[in-house]
Amino acid sequence: MKRLGTAVTLVVGLAAGAGLFAANNALTVVEPTAAEVAAPAPTTAAPPTATAPAADRAVTPPPAKVQAPEKVTVTWAGSTRGGAASIAIAVKEGVAVAYVCDGNRVEAWYQGTAVDERLALSGADGRLTGVFDKQRANGTVTAGGTTYRFDIGAVRKPSGLYRATAQVRNAQVRGGWIVVDGRQVGILQVDGVPQPAPPLDLTNGSVVVNGETIVPVPQG
Repeated sequence: MKRLGTAVTLVVGLAAGAGLFAANNALTVVEPTAAEVAAPAPTTAAPPTATAPAADRAVTPPPAKVQAPEKVTVTWAGSTRGGAASIAIAVKEGVAVAYVCDGNRVEAWYQGTAVDERLALSGADGRLTGVFDKQRANGTVTAGGTTYRFDIGAVRKPSGLYRATAQVRNAQVRGGWIVVDGRQVGILQVDGVPQPAPPLDLTNGSVVVNGETIVPVPQG
């Protein structure tokens, strides 16, 4: 009986030890690792805040380029309508000079512009206005109290308009010549007295006045 009691005591002891071991394991606290301590807790990123689109700015177009006026270099010459007078208009880079004469006593000079297909000239006797292209010019001109209409074509040298101012034998000489295809019309004033102009020598552009040779200047 004593041996049986000893065995029972041993069994009870082993059972009690097992129960204490299990209880001890249940109470064991698991320590976190260093990496777990260092790592921050994950956070949820906030969604990007939508920004309102900027208001459309008014776009100012660049200023339009101003086109430079068209300037021409040309000479038109011919007769007025009805043939009562002759007219020549010489233009150089838009600057115009014109001459009207009847080959006897009526004559007039004009200055102005020929720009953007418009003629605008004036002189002591009145105005010359009209339109043009590189081939022809037409309009109206007033000279000697009479208004003439003209429609004349472009010419090439030696045709054109010539003008002379000189002192000849103590007399003041002023002359104008219109030349179209060899035909000449002009007036020469000597001390303010008009007379038909002597013919130009078209080979050298000179003219003889009272025995002296002068060289008129081509206009345009």
